[in-house]
Amino acid sequence: MRFCPLCSGSSGNATYIEAGNARILIDAGLSCKRITELMAKIGASPKDLTAILVTHEHSDHVRGVNILSKKYDLPVYANAETWSMLRTVLKDVAPKNVCVFESDRDFFLSGVRILPFTVPHDAVHCVGYTFSQGGHKVGICTDLGHADARILSILSGCELLLFEANHDVDMLMAGSYPYLLKKRILSGIGHMNNDDCGAAIVKLYGTGVRNVILGHLSRENNYPELAMVTVRAALESAGIADRVQLCIAAREEPTGVFEL
Repeated sequence: MRFCPLCSGSSGNATYIEAGNARILIDAGLSCKRITELMAKIGASPKDLTAILVTHEHSDHVRGVNILSKKYDLPVYANAETWSMLRTVLKDVAPKNVCVFESDRDFFLSGVRILPFTVPHDAVHCVGYTFSQGGHKVGICTDLGHADARILSILSGCELLLFEANHDVDMLMAGSYPYLLKKRILSGIGHMNNDDCGAAIVKLYGTGVRNVILGHLSRENNYPELAMVTVRAALESAGIADRVQLCIAAREEPTGVFEL
């Protein structure tokens, strides 16, 4: 299994996974041209993709889906509620490539077991994903306001996890965002802050999670160094800092290829 965050942040999100015979792109929040360039940097190409999976309808996750699907005849998977919001945005996706899954029920693509699970976010029905194949399990869980016991249980045992550390609360509160936007981000259906991310990773450690990529960092309300220091402090307080490997997902470039 190969896993690579191609880009991660409010300006665009996309993650590439190879598992068995499957080549899967999760979200395509940049242009088709840019996604193609990013994939080429890790020796991959959109023409070889099995499918595109969508987490939710926000533009930083779907900007390139329409053209990618049309150009390369790619199936696009999302739940029914998300498709209801995307019908006009993804108008060039061929009817045969409109694929609907049921959230919180697993399905298979080319031998890969995929679980799209509901996460709390201010979209019509946002999901995260786990991917299981050949005894390996990886997860993607960004764009969520909080991580409850159900989500932590779903992510248990992930060998590698892309997890949200969106903002520092003090930076957000002192920043220039309008009050209503700050309120939305801080809500239980907004975005996860660095402190809550660290607390969740401490709990996930008890389920076997040992490798975490911190993703979807805010450009205005976070710094990679701050996210790392804050999460690392939570791990140190729990006495597990030397047992969990952390890294930061790059905003505009591939973070690296992780092989399991």
